[in-house]
Order: sequence, then C-alpha cells, then structure tokens
Amino acid sequence: MIIDTLANGDQYIALHPGFKAAFDHLASIDLNALEVGKYEVDGVKYAVMAKDGATKEAAAEKFECHDKNIDIQVLISGVETMGWKARNDCKSLKGEYNAEKDVSFYSDAAEMYFTLNAGQFVIFYPNDVHAPMIGDGFIKKLVVKVKI
Repeated sequence: MIIDTLANGDQYIALHPGFKAAFDHLASIDLNALEVGKYEVDGVKYAVMAKDGATKEAAAEKFECHDKNIDIQVLISGVETMGWKARNDCKSLKGEYNAEKDVSFYSDAAEMYFTLNAGQFVIFYPNDVHAPMIGDGFIKKLVVKVKI
C-alpha cells in the first residue's frame, strides 16, 4: 500500500508499466468536473463514485481485495477513512472469489485505519485488503484499475 498526494504521482510510475498512463491521465483532467460513472480513456479504466460515507461496521461488509488489478483510489472531495489489513493475515474468506468483478471479500477486521483528504491517493495491491468509503460526510472519489 502506498499513500501520497496526486502532486507526487510521478514518483510511482516506475513501479508498474500501467502507472504512467494512469497518473498522466489523472494530471490531465479536472477531477472536480467528473460525473459519477465508469470511464475508459486511452486505455485507462476508472470509475467515479460519490455518496455519503459509511460507518466502519458497514464498510467492513465490503472488506475486499483483488487478484488481477491494482487500485489507485483518489479522493476528489470530502474526507475518507479506509481500513486495511495484509491479505496474508486474513483468515476468513467470505464466499468465493468473483472472477467477473475481480473481488474477494473477507470477514476479518481491519488491522489499521487511515484517512485521506482531497487530492490524496492510495495504491492497493492484491495483498492489500481494504474497506473504503468510511466517513461522516459526502465522499467523491475516483478508482483507477491497473491490470497486474
């Protein structure tokens, strides 16, 4: 997991071949003007979502990780708290892996929580189980899917 500000996105392009296109695209658009929905621009796939934040307990129902994608989650507005735990430390798989949606869910509790402010991002690798969208107010974010 990596946490930083979008202004420093270029520092991470060497970590994965898909990161350059993702961070270049993020730098070229007005995040605040984006409408909720799914997009694909020049091979960069992302979704924009906006809703009221959830409680830690509600977010724990979606304690998730991915096998085939890395998430770059960018907070556009609001304040978002996220739960995290290393996948190797998770013991309670909830259901089966959904290959179509590339997601597994766990019943484990998060080991730690952190908070993002507007303009910050987190990169979740497949070994990062995460519970997003925790907060008291309205949260608008963008999630880029980068194929492994």
